[in-house]
Amino acid sequence: MLKTLNQKVSLVLFAIALLYLIYAYQIPSFPYTVVDADVIPKVLGYLLLILSVFLFFIKDEESEEQKARRNIPKKEVGMLLGVGGLIILYIIFLEILGFVFVTALFIFLCSRFLGYKNYLANVLVSIILPVSLYLMFTQLLRISLPSGILPF
Repeated sequence: MLKTLNQKVSLVLFAIALLYLIYAYQIPSFPYTVVDADVIPKVLGYLLLILSVFLFFIKDEESEEQKARRNIPKKEVGMLLGVGGLIILYIIFLEILGFVFVTALFIFLCSRFLGYKNYLANVLVSIILPVSLYLMFTQLLRISLPSGILPF
């Protein structure tokens, strides 16, 4: 039944879309809003569901070149796992330490881990970007972000 890689991947995506939609329907609705908070998650869930069905029926035979490209070198697997670990640490410490501190640390460590060696540019970007994003969200858009250990 499952002959191609597309069919296997489409079933996994279909299951993810169903699980995502179950959680999207649990988002509470608010009475005085034109577009509610659950609209975008539901649209994205249904879009993933529809696209996974399309992917299932695509007839694409895999060539030897495509099979060779699918093999990921061990060094790159380590990099993917390292960045994934940094993302998990970012999620864990975001509320505790705050947006500015954790984002600056994440940008610095992630770019350093991926091999960027210009420390001055790395430090400047990892400080200026989260501070400017924090100020834009909190001052201009009036959206609160976790302040964490910082006093502002």
